[in-house]
Amino acid sequence: MTTTRNASGTRKPSGTRKLSGRARKAVLLVHVLSAAAWLGIDVALGILIVIAVSTEDVTTAGIAIQAVDMFAIWPMFGASLVCMVSGVVLGVGSKYGLVRYWWVAVKLVLNIGMSLLIAFALRPGVEEAARIGARMLAGDSAAVVPSGLLHPVVVAPTLLLFAYVLSVFKPWGRIRKPAEPVGRQRRDLVGAA
Repeated sequence: MTTTRNASGTRKPSGTRKLSGRARKAVLLVHVLSAAAWLGIDVALGILIVIAVSTEDVTTAGIAIQAVDMFAIWPMFGASLVCMVSGVVLGVGSKYGLVRYWWVAVKLVLNIGMSLLIAFALRPGVEEAARIGARMLAGDSAAVVPSGLLHPVVVAPTLLLFAYVLSVFKPWGRIRKPAEPVGRQRRDLVGAA
């Protein structure tokens, strides 16, 4: 890959493509909306689970848990994937890159990790809870809503809000400092002699 110098004199790989202003704004809008949808689904999931765990009415608990199974997992997983893909496009197509800045790399790891947890940890637990909800509605007095469903209700929105904070404040700087151009190092050595 060849390199070129931009107007400020710094080198950049000529093979990289940046998003135009309009395209960047469109992808950023998709990214923000998918993250907001993800948080909204998480909050709705939390409300339903808190209702199911805290109510004395077996019918309300059973319906609330079954509602979680009907709407939460696949829309939440879809929102997480859209958020991840749009974030990758933004990273590749902007000055921030995917692993150039700590805050971007941390958000990427959070997104991948949470998406995997939705698919492989939360989904089976919610499916089991929905079966318990069906048993509750059928009158099974031994069926009880599992309290373990409260953990994701606290952890997921907290991690999503942390990702929002990272996006706004962009802490920690670059992962590594950019290398100085080779020509500049040689001039420094020649001038020192």
